[in-house]
Amino acid sequence: MKKKIAILFGGQSTEHEVSIVSATSVLNNIDKNKYDIYPIGITRDGQWFCYKGDINNIKTGDWEKDEKNKLANGQNILFNREVDVVFPVLHGMYGEDGTVQGLCKLLKLPFVGPGVLSSALCMDKIYTKYVLEKFKIKQARYVVVNKNSYYDNKEAIIEEIEESLGYDVFVKPANSGSSVGITKAHYREELENGLEEAFKYDKRILVEEAINAREVEVAVLGNEDAKAAVPGEIIPAKEFYDYEAKYNNENSKLLIPANLNKKEEEEIKDLAIKIYKLLDCEGLSRVDFLMDKETGEFYFNEVNTIPGFTQISMYPKLWDASGKSYSELIDELISLAIIKDV
Repeated sequence: MKKKIAILFGGQSTEHEVSIVSATSVLNNIDKNKYDIYPIGITRDGQWFCYKGDINNIKTGDWEKDEKNKLANGQNILFNREVDVVFPVLHGMYGEDGTVQGLCKLLKLPFVGPGVLSSALCMDKIYTKYVLEKFKIKQARYVVVNKNSYYDNKEAIIEEIEESLGYDVFVKPANSGSSVGITKAHYREELENGLEEAFKYDKRILVEEAINAREVEVAVLGNEDAKAAVPGEIIPAKEFYDYEAKYNNENSKLLIPANLNKKEEEEIKDLAIKIYKLLDCEGLSRVDFLMDKETGEFYFNEVNTIPGFTQISMYPKLWDASGKSYSELIDELISLAIIKDV
C-alpha cells in the first residue's frame, strides 16, 4: 500500500518564495508510484489549502488564484490524520522553528526533519551559539543587541561593538534564513543602518566579526547514525552570500566538491556530524562553516534544519554528488521520519 505524504509549502515567513520553489522541486521528484501526495499550501496570512492543480503553478504563486483546485481542507488533512508522514518544505519562522513540528507531535504524525527543541534552537542563531560555546565549538566573536536596549543606549552599544569586534562585521536577525535582513558593515554608518534593517525582522540581533573566510557547507542525513555528504563551497557573486546573490545572481557559484584536501574534508565532515548531534538534529540539516583563508581553521556559522530544496540548492546537490539522487534522498527522508517516531 502506498504511503500518504503531505507536502507543506508556502508559509508565513519571509522565505515564502523560496519555499514554493523548493516544494515544486520536491513534488516533481518524489516517486508517485510509491506515494500518494497531498500538497498543502499555506498562504502568507496563514490559510491552509489542499492543492489539486498543476504543480508548476506552485512556484509561480499562481496556485493561490486557482480556486477550482484550491480546497479549504488543508488543516483537516493533518487533524484527521489522513496522511502517514508530513514533509514540511517550509523555511524560516512558522515552519522551521518548531511550530509545525509541535503540531505534528500533538497529532502523532511522523514528520521529516528535526524535532521541536532542535528546530527551535537551530532557528535562533544566538541560542545556537550559546549552546555550542558550552562544547568549545570554534565560532566568530559576536555581540548580541536587543531592540529596546539599543534605542535606550544606542551610543554605548555601538561603542561596545566597535571595541569588541572592530570592523568589518555582519549584522544578522536572530531568527531569519536565506540571508534575509543580513548586512555587512565596514564602518559606523553602515553598522547603524544594518541594525535598523535587521530590527525589521527581529527584536534580537547578532553582530559578528567578519572573518576573511571561504564558505563551506556540509549536508548531514540520518538520525542516530548520521552521515555527511561531500562538502561544497559557495563562491558568492557579491561580497557575501546575501539573498540576491543566492537566488537572483547567476554569477554565484557552487563548487562541489569543495576545494579541500582529504584531511580537511574529513575534519569538516566529522565536525558537522558532531554539531548535528549536539543540537539533537534528526532527518536532515545543512551545517555551514567559515574556513579562515589564512589559517585554514573552521568556524561554525549556522545550521539549517530545512535547507533549500530548489534545483540550485546545495543540500540535494551535495547528496547527488555523493551518489544519492534527489528521488532517493526524498525516500530516505521519509523513511527516517517514520523510524524516528516509531
